[in-house]
Amino acid sequence: MSQPIFVGIDVSKARLDVAVFSLGAVAVNDLQRTYGNDPQGIRDLARSLVAQGPALVVLEATGGYEFDAACALAEAQLPVAIVNPRQVRDFAKSTGQLAKTDALDAAVLARFACSVQPAVRALPGPELRELRALLDRREQLMGMRQMELNRLPMTTPAMQKSIRKLVRHLEQQLEALQIELDDHIRRTPLWQERVQLLQTASGVGQRLACALTAYLPELGTLNGKQVAALVGVAPFNCDSGQWRGQRRISGGRAPLRKVLYMAAMSAMQHNDRIREFAQRLLAKGKPGKVVVVACMRKLLVILNAMVATNTPYQPAMPDAKPTAATA
Repeated sequence: MSQPIFVGIDVSKARLDVAVFSLGAVAVNDLQRTYGNDPQGIRDLARSLVAQGPALVVLEATGGYEFDAACALAEAQLPVAIVNPRQVRDFAKSTGQLAKTDALDAAVLARFACSVQPAVRALPGPELRELRALLDRREQLMGMRQMELNRLPMTTPAMQKSIRKLVRHLEQQLEALQIELDDHIRRTPLWQERVQLLQTASGVGQRLACALTAYLPELGTLNGKQVAALVGVAPFNCDSGQWRGQRRISGGRAPLRKVLYMAAMSAMQHNDRIREFAQRLLAKGKPGKVVVVACMRKLLVILNAMVATNTPYQPAMPDAKPTAATA
């Protein structure tokens, strides 16, 4: 029986460097080559990989340059995993591979695929990618507007006029983008229903509801611990021998966590369950940052239960047992 082959693809803006690894077998020569990171090169790569039938194809997350290739390979029914570059680099160091070139990185990715076999997750379709692009652009515009407003009191009157003009332009862009975002969500009934459902919880506005829809399609399909770990608000132990370190959060989906942080701050004031939870933690002497992260996790778990049961948020009743939507 032939050994399964594992493919690693090192991605750059212009190139896709490919390497193959197979236990007890010689790597396939015609796959040890470079393809252009363009439509024609990606088609050639997909055609070549389909003919070989790899057990797993692994690419590093490289700020978006990997996405077209990953989606094309997934559409060709190939098992594709996009992994964290830091995890792969740590794996390379653990094997004694300190040198770094595109070809070596591809080979490390292929060995990583064979040894670790990261989980294959469904990649977002065109509609979801467009939703994420709209949300990313809104965050960029909001960031630029805030930077200009921060500069406003620290410059001359002449420059203040220029800043105000740019701020007005950015606000117009935000208004137009919001209309486009609303239309995009309205065209997908499932998204519209989810956004409306999530907003029934106090402290959850359209910004968080849209972010959860775009960046966490797994919402409602996992349990509370799993969804918290996926977003990056689950604390991890730091213990060894007699040492007992602080629990810390790590990894996760940073764009979503940023929005969730602001929503949790609002929920600590306006959501009955989150406010009571925060007050209990503060009464125990927990640091402020720890309380906020705990509230982020609590809010996320509540929203996950709401989606799982398709139940609007229900305020807590005195002496009542928590339901799925209020647990």
